[in-house]
Amino acid sequence: MAAPVVTAPFPVIGRRLLLLAERRFSPADGKTAVCIAMYHPGDVVAVLDSSRAGHTVREVLGFGGEAPVVADIAAGLRAGPEVAVVGVAPTGGVPDAADRAAVAQCLEAGVDVVSGLHAFLEDDAGLRALAQGSGARIWDVRRVSEVPLVSTGAGCRTGARVVLTVGSDCGAGKMTVALELDRAARRAGLHSNWAATGQTGMILRGRGVPVDRVIADFIGGATEALVNLEGAGHDVVFVEGQGALMHPGYGAVALGLLNGAMPDAMVLVHVPGRTHYKRFDAAIPPLPEIIAGYETIMRPHKRSRVAAVALNTAGLGEDDARRAIAETAETTSLPVTDVVRFGAGAILDALRPEVAGDET
Repeated sequence: MAAPVVTAPFPVIGRRLLLLAERRFSPADGKTAVCIAMYHPGDVVAVLDSSRAGHTVREVLGFGGEAPVVADIAAGLRAGPEVAVVGVAPTGGVPDAADRAAVAQCLEAGVDVVSGLHAFLEDDAGLRALAQGSGARIWDVRRVSEVPLVSTGAGCRTGARVVLTVGSDCGAGKMTVALELDRAARRAGLHSNWAATGQTGMILRGRGVPVDRVIADFIGGATEALVNLEGAGHDVVFVEGQGALMHPGYGAVALGLLNGAMPDAMVLVHVPGRTHYKRFDAAIPPLPEIIAGYETIMRPHKRSRVAAVALNTAGLGEDDARRAIAETAETTSLPVTDVVRFGAGAILDALRPEVAGDET
């Protein structure tokens, strides 16, 4: 296996999961918890969030099964979890006192813990001692092997076509779009796969590269290794994008993914109505300008077009969602849909020339 690719040291998906999302079990604040509840509802036995205790996951999110939302760790442990997943991303990536206490109780009870935080739980001597005492294990998802791989510019050499989800901003849903496109491609009879590049995707996939922890010079090389791993034996690999090319804070990681993945096509992911970068004062450029930027960056290397736009309309009613889709299609002259709400078929159809390898 390629050295920069991180593989889960123990199984997560398919086991009984307790999601730790105290006071943050929502799409805005608990992305990891919400995505696990969305894609693997049968694994979730409880969610910690005292502000929503007494409800079920489905009642809180509108999807995700009937697991209870509980007020404290004691109630969560009574559900018999095998793995506790830190389901939130606090500012700075450091657990607060309440989060650490919840993790400590899980480890003391012998429950394995998974964390995608920037601060590594295993580096906490107290938590490490609790794990050693109970036999519990810790997976710090973002701990990456420091292998100095520089991108060669060759991209995927397995014969698989590569589609990269790219963003107008962070937190738009690039992982979800990659996963939904992979599912749609499989249903259509393609030998499809997807590549995880962030902590939530890596937990769902069981492996990947946490590119926001890779030294900048080596993001491209790590991504190249990843697409070759996931592309082996497949027709197409959908790569989870990160950041946004024109983002003043997180443009570098998006560029590194482009250089390493060398995508045959891209899908732009956008939140309609979002005019400024999330938590930044800078304005998001018009979508045609963003699309031109991605295609221009790729032009010296290969022909790679933005084939479609995937909107995240979770904050809109259905009529407003359809209106946003129609307006975006008119603005960009591209196929547009929300892959969760209306399915990924329209975008997969738009990608077929590149995915089938017969572009003209």
